[in-house]
Order: sequence, then structure tokens, then C-alpha cells
Amino acid sequence: MAKPAVILVGADKGGVGKTTVARTLIDYFGAHQTPTRAFDTESPRGTLKRFHPDLTEVVDVTAVADQMKIFDTLGSADAKVTVIDVRAGLLSSTLQALTDIGFLESAKKGQITFAVFHILGPSIASLEEIAETARVMGDANYFLVKNFINNTTFFDWDPATYNSYFKRIKGAEEITIPKLNEMAYEQVEVASVPFVSFVGNKGVKNEAANYSFVLRGYVRHWLGNVWGEYDRVKLVDLVAPKMESNVRQAAG
Repeated sequence: MAKPAVILVGADKGGVGKTTVARTLIDYFGAHQTPTRAFDTESPRGTLKRFHPDLTEVVDVTAVADQMKIFDTLGSADAKVTVIDVRAGLLSSTLQALTDIGFLESAKKGQITFAVFHILGPSIASLEEIAETARVMGDANYFLVKNFINNTTFFDWDPATYNSYFKRIKGAEEITIPKLNEMAYEQVEVASVPFVSFVGNKGVKNEAANYSFVLRGYVRHWLGNVWGEYDRVKLVDLVAPKMESNVRQAAG
């Protein structure tokens, strides 16, 4: 039996697009026919659950009972991949809890595949989280996700500043999430459907919809670029080594 995979998507700073990235991951694994479940820690309501209600459970990741719902079921769940969308401010404390319960040690021993998608915004406050998070990461797969939620450049005009944050953590890999057209993003928000459903012109119940052809095109192009980044870091090979890793129809 293949070992379970857990992807933690989070940041301590708010407003950096954590849930957007979690949504692209769920769509990506769905396109690769990799069974996936998700936990939304924006208790009690949750944003991720609005877009993926059938796959997502809302939990309070600070509560021991809800931690048990997630981690005690890894071996028995039908899903191969567990995506955890960590609410703002809880990344560091969640990683500490995973250390305390021995989860990171299990990952180090190869019993579980564990990856952290650390979502970064273009601010020094956000980038300063990197060193703190890396301190408890151990041998986990650590991805520094530059999420372009606006037209800023993550200080690439200043190599000294850029390198001081992005190049000092050994083993960390960068992922770039390009900026999505604002109107296209808002249309998906209003539709409350996964990105792939929007691209496919499908509604909440998979019925035919009437979304803008232009905005669907922008989302398709953007999602293809995002998935291209996931292909580049061989994300499917990481969580499911034997599965085909070149399925791109939904975003192609």
C-alpha cells in the first residue's frame, strides 16, 4: 500500500492567497486522478469548502479532537493525498504541533510523504517567516511559493534582498504562482466553483453554465501556468511516484 501524502498549505501572514493555492492543488490532483481529500481550518465556516464541498471538511486545527480527524485517518482514508489549508497565523503553531505528536519524525523515517507549501506575499514581513518555518521543517519537502496577488516583484530588482530570503534555505524549492486577472478571479469567486469547473463552463452541480468566454480563457491560461510549475517540481511523482505525471487536459 502506498504511503499517505500530506500537503500543508499555509503562512503566518494573512492575505497572501493560501486558499487559492490549495484550490489549484486539489484541481491538479483531480486532473491526475489522484484521490484527494482536504481540510479547511478556517473554522467554523471555511472558504475552501465553498469551492470543494464534497472533498473538504472544516476543522479547528488547534483542537486535539480535530487533529485526530486528520492524522489518525491517514492510513485508512481512501484519499491518497491530504491537503490542509491552514488559516492565517497558524502555520508555525501547526508545525510545532506536528513536531510534538511525532508526525515530522514519521515523515523523516519515510512512513509519510510530507510537503509544506509556504505561501509568501511580496513583503518583508512575509519573507521573514521563511527562516522561522525552516527551523522546524527537518527533512520535509519545503516549497517557497511566490504568489503574485498584485503587480509587485518579490524584490527581484534587489538581488541582495532577494537572495537573503530565497537562497539561504538549503533544499527549499521555489514555486511561482502568476497573477490572475482580477475580473476573472472575481467571476470564479461569484460562481463558487473549482477553477477546472469554471474553465469547463460547469456550475456548482456540474450543470452547463454561461461564464464569459474571455474570462474562462484567462483562467485556463493561468491554471496551465500554475500546473506547469507543479509539473516542474514533479509534484505528482512526489506524492504518487507510479502515476502518470503529464495530465494537463483541463488546463491545456
